[in-house]
Formats: sequence, C-alpha cells, structure tokens
Amino acid sequence: MEVLKIATAGSVDDGKSTLIGRILYDTKSLTTDKLEAIEKTSKQRGYDYLDFSLATDGLVAEREQGITIDVAHIYFSTKKKSYIIADTPGHVEYTRNMVTGASTSQASIILIDARKGVIEQTNRHFFINNLLRIKDVVVAINKMDLVDYSEEIYNKIKADFEELMSKRDYQDQKITFIPVSALKGDNVVNKSEKMPWYKGEALLEHLEEIDKADIFNIGTPRFPVQYVIRPKTEDFHDYRGYAGKVYGGNLSVGDDIVVLPSQTKSKIKDIYFYDEKYETASRRSSVTITLENDINVSRGDMIVKAGDLPTIEKQFTANVCWMDSTQLIPGGKYVVQHGINKVLAKVDKINHKINPDYSGIDSDVSGLGVNDIASVSFKLNKPIFYDQFKNHRTNGSFILIDPQSNNTVGAGFIQ
Repeated sequence: MEVLKIATAGSVDDGKSTLIGRILYDTKSLTTDKLEAIEKTSKQRGYDYLDFSLATDGLVAEREQGITIDVAHIYFSTKKKSYIIADTPGHVEYTRNMVTGASTSQASIILIDARKGVIEQTNRHFFINNLLRIKDVVVAINKMDLVDYSEEIYNKIKADFEELMSKRDYQDQKITFIPVSALKGDNVVNKSEKMPWYKGEALLEHLEEIDKADIFNIGTPRFPVQYVIRPKTEDFHDYRGYAGKVYGGNLSVGDDIVVLPSQTKSKIKDIYFYDEKYETASRRSSVTITLENDINVSRGDMIVKAGDLPTIEKQFTANVCWMDSTQLIPGGKYVVQHGINKVLAKVDKINHKINPDYSGIDSDVSGLGVNDIASVSFKLNKPIFYDQFKNHRTNGSFILIDPQSNNTVGAGFIQ
C-alpha cells in the first residue's frame, strides 16, 4: 500500500496533537485500551470532551504540560493509503525537532489558531517547509468553533498567509487552506455542515487524493549501492547483483551508466525485484541491478546515467540546522554522512545565519548554537558525489556527526 509521510507544525496550543488524535479516533485507528485511557484521563481532569492530544503525547512531561516536546511518529491506515504522521513540537527551542520531522516527509500540515491568526511561529514553520522543499502543504486553520465558524476570519488568515507565501524561494508548492475544528471534528475526516461557505475537501479527503507522483521531487536518477549480492551457488555461480533504491528518476535495461567514484562505464543488463524481472525501475523502488560488464562495484558506490553525473567535489556549501548544545565554529571537524558514505569534513566558513522568520540574515556570526540555521562551507578529505538539495532531496542532504561523541549534531542541505 502507498505510504504518505506527513509532518505537522504549529505553535503551542494550536491543537496539533488534538488534530492527530481526532484523525485516529474518526478513522477508528485507536485501540480499545488507548481509547479507554483517554476517556478516563479526560474525565479525571474534569473535561466534558475527550482530550485527543493524549493519543500522541507520549512523554510524561508532554502530558503534564500539555505540549509536544519530542517528535512522535503515529501510524494509521485507510483503505487507500498508509500514513506516518511526524508530530513535531511548535516551540522555538525545538526547531531542530521540526527539521527532523519534516526532513523525510512528503507533505505537511501547518496549524494556525483561528483566534490568533498568522504569528511569528507560523513564519518559522512555513520557512522550514520551504527550506526542506515540502511539495504539498496544508494550512489547517483550527479552532473555527471558537470564532463561530466565521468565513471572514478564515479569509483574513488566508490572505495573511498568502502574503507570507510571497517571500518563499520555492515556488513548486501546492498550498491548500482548510478550516477545521480538531476538537469538534469539523472538516477533519468528514465535511462539516457548520461551514457551508467552504467548498473544498475535508483534511483526510485531501490527504487521500494526494498523488505520490506529485510529492516526490523529480530529478536525475541516482542509485546508491546498498549491498553487493553474490549467492555463489551452483545455480548462480557467476551472479553479481547490486541492490539499492532508485531516487530521482527511472532506470531501464539498456541504459548506459557510470559507476562513481571510479567513473567506470557499463550498461544495465537486468533489473530484478526478488525473482521477477522488470524493464524499468521507477523512482523510489528498491531493486537489484546487474551490469553487462564484470566491473568492480562496492557498497557506497553510486550508479548514474552516462552524461548525467552529479557534482564530484571535496568541498561544498550547505544550509545547516545545528542540533547540538556545543557550538559549531570555523575549523571544527566532523563526519559528513552523505547517503551511505562517511567522510571527514572541516568547517571552512560560516557564511551567514538565516533567520527562519523571514527577517533576513545575520553575517556577523562566530558560531552556531542549538536550533540555529546557517549557510556553512565545508572542506572534505575526499570527494563526494552530490546534487543541490533543491534539485535532489536525497542526494543533496546529509547529517553531521561529532567524531568524539558519535552524536548526530546537524542536518545539512547542499546549496
């Protein structure tokens, strides 16, 4: 079944966890014991309604404070799709968690409290969606029940957000506005009769109809080799296959290819999925490829089409979201994990810090603190083969690892 991963974003008390809980409840995805726990806790707290946020806030501190602190992944399915929702925090101090949740998502839901409208955190949430090239963004204007389901307020918030959209540099985004009440269930799973002026779909209806061909960025085909298959049995004595996942575009039998970093040339002989042969491997399919030549290909190598090579360099500049309490400073040494490969890297220069509220950049920067986003230049001890993130989300992204602690300390998006 097709899987859609969605990131959520919203300020404190905008109702993200309640919205997700409502979806789980209305799609009958909550287990009986979970539903009983929600009913019991809601009653203990004196609520005259079910507190659906309890379905997602798993940490004790989250339940006590009524806020989301860490990224939670929630799974549910309908007849059409399977969904993974990354419930991310809304606080400024949890920017790194927002980036983590959105970095692998294909769609996003930005919540806005109808009573507050577009606020500074809305700018931040939209900036991160823009930075990470999320193609399908739903702006859910929540708590419409608290503003008497006012069309005028909805239109005012929509106009304010459209003004924010004019500041983005990623134009290939589909923005959908949906007025909802997560608490009451209006326009979440089913269309609401309380907002007859809204002619669009309910939130889940929109998610159901998202075409996966539209949400994955189309680029040039990249095939990182995850594993070399050598059965060495009597039936497959000379078999040599290269297993991995196709990103960006399609690969077909007969394509002229180049293996990186050796730049050895060959042609695709066969494409297998388990024991079945295919003429074409579509993007995001996991397959095994065999080549016409018996050449040296190892785990970590990349198969690309001839004449369509990525950049092969020992240096690059990237937008980095810093996630560690220890500052990133010029001269700092880290491990860059780019796909399967790890290379040593040194911070050459911090070019400028980016203010994620669209207020500009700060060029006078000596170091990056936790949650900072900045343009940083790196020098590597050996070349990597990369694309710009705007052209290829998978081959244009990486993580930074502290070689001393082995912690992941940053996420990067190559410019």
